[in-house]
Amino acid sequence: MMTKGAHIATPRMDELSTYMPKFNLNYFTTISMLVFAVGGAEKISPYVNNTKHASREFPLGMLVLAGMVALCAILGSFGMGMLFNSNHIPQDLMANGAYEAFAKLGGYYHVGNVFVILYSIAQAMAQISALAFSIDAPLKIMLGDADPEFIPRKLAKLNKRGTPINGYYLTGILVSIIIVLPAFNMGNMNQLYNWLLNLNSVVMPLRYLWVFLAFIFLSHHIDKYQSDYMFIKHKTTGMIVGGWCFFFTAFACIMGMVPKINMAADPGQWWFQLALNVVTPLILIALG
Repeated sequence: MMTKGAHIATPRMDELSTYMPKFNLNYFTTISMLVFAVGGAEKISPYVNNTKHASREFPLGMLVLAGMVALCAILGSFGMGMLFNSNHIPQDLMANGAYEAFAKLGGYYHVGNVFVILYSIAQAMAQISALAFSIDAPLKIMLGDADPEFIPRKLAKLNKRGTPINGYYLTGILVSIIIVLPAFNMGNMNQLYNWLLNLNSVVMPLRYLWVFLAFIFLSHHIDKYQSDYMFIKHKTTGMIVGGWCFFFTAFACIMGMVPKINMAADPGQWWFQLALNVVTPLILIALG
């Protein structure tokens, strides 16, 4: 009923072939986005002990979370395909696509920019809360119980509310450098936004390699540890699953480092982005 009388922008959306991807280099460079899509799920790990029945509630929560992410991604992609021609994607779709989509819906229902305004308010509130949570949880893990032998005491300093305030300052400085310096060599804000999104899809999943490596070693010595919640109790199975996750994530991150712009159209910008995609994760790993 919602689409009655509306024009679907992408042709042949009723055919299965429309949804089949082309397995070429460009496709494989976007695999890191799939890993990035569930990025942030690991941030609830510090709160696993706050559940009453961790062995049951925590894995169920993770499954529900992954299912919601997948469902939202599928429905969102389907909806965007109805509003925008997937064969001729606008250059600013990554940055402004959602706003343009709600503007189109507002025009369809003759309510002007009401949907755009409501979405802007909701997006602002969601991003503020997500940003606070995304910074707070990792800093609590890294600095909350920091070993002074490895973490400088000034960096692990807590304020009266128990917040590692100097860790926030360090995060602000690093983020500012990553955004400001490349901006001088980017063609426009859309190109900068797309590059930052792509870089995030590389750097964020790259961190998981350490988690999977630790999981492999933990599985190898699983008989020495006891816990209320154990994902995989069998030693060999745990090492196989950990190894598969490690190599798949490494492959996705390496492919994600390939710039998404056309090399033939702007070779200088292509090599510049490739260098940043390789050097930035290395610097952050070295800093860590």
